[in-house]
Amino acid sequence: MGKRLLLAVPMLLIVSMVMFVLASILPGDSAATILGEEATPESLAALREQMGLNLPLYQQYWNWATDAIRGDFGTSIFGGQDVVTVIVYRLPVTVSLMVLSTLVIGVVGAVLGLLSAVKGGWIGRFLDAFSLFGLAIPSFAFAVVLVSLFAVTVRAFPATGYMSLEDGFGNWIWSLTLPVIAMSLSGTTLVAKQMRDSALEVLSRDSIRVLRANGISERSILFRHVLKNAAIPATTVLGVCVVGALTGAVFIENVFVMPGLGSLATQSTMTHDMPVLLGLGVYFTLIVVGVNLLVDVVYGFINPKVRVS
Repeated sequence: MGKRLLLAVPMLLIVSMVMFVLASILPGDSAATILGEEATPESLAALREQMGLNLPLYQQYWNWATDAIRGDFGTSIFGGQDVVTVIVYRLPVTVSLMVLSTLVIGVVGAVLGLLSAVKGGWIGRFLDAFSLFGLAIPSFAFAVVLVSLFAVTVRAFPATGYMSLEDGFGNWIWSLTLPVIAMSLSGTTLVAKQMRDSALEVLSRDSIRVLRANGISERSILFRHVLKNAAIPATTVLGVCVVGALTGAVFIENVFVMPGLGSLATQSTMTHDMPVLLGLGVYFTLIVVGVNLLVDVVYGFINPKVRVS
């Protein structure tokens, strides 16, 4: 685990450098966006000099990096607020989506996979069809369908917005139900398929036949042996799905007009708000590192033999 933490440092540097370069080659710049289309060349040049945009790209990055090491990610060009304050304010929305989506993907995927492996028949055929459906439809397209059916037609859930836990647990869940379902679809199918394949492989082992011959109950075999061994590869897939959900959050938050990090990334890209973009890159990287560390912890909990140092 300590090695993973050390690897996070070069990862943060690489991500921030890549984002800096990509943002610099986008058409336009922050000065032009602030002053508008009617800005004169003189006013643009003066504002660029004031913002440091006239410096070489490596110098701009060095100035940002030296401040970031001290915990200063700068100030939003358009909001005028501290970048950390802007990100932390929106962080609970994205974290709520990520946590609930992870629970849905893990629990529903594991249950469907185990049922398909143990029962087979129509459940297995349903899982195959469900997997094809989940992988073929993009999350944002599925989100639009959910809004149309359950927010506009039936009006069972809100079409847009976010309610925090301070507004009540029920309201919080109510506002997140459709976004979480949209984000969880593809991940649930992947975990279910992996769980089924792994469970079938474990069930075919000679050790399972020996346990059955010794009179061990199917329930005990399923939960103490099959689930324990099949959960490790499924956990790997779950970790990949959670990281992929960060990308999905960008689209989902925009569809449901949720004030999270995904929508902030979209706004900052459109307005060339470099300090916010770089700050988001750091936070997203930290989330990825945190997910990988959590997967390692789960590995160790499921099977102590695979614990990492």
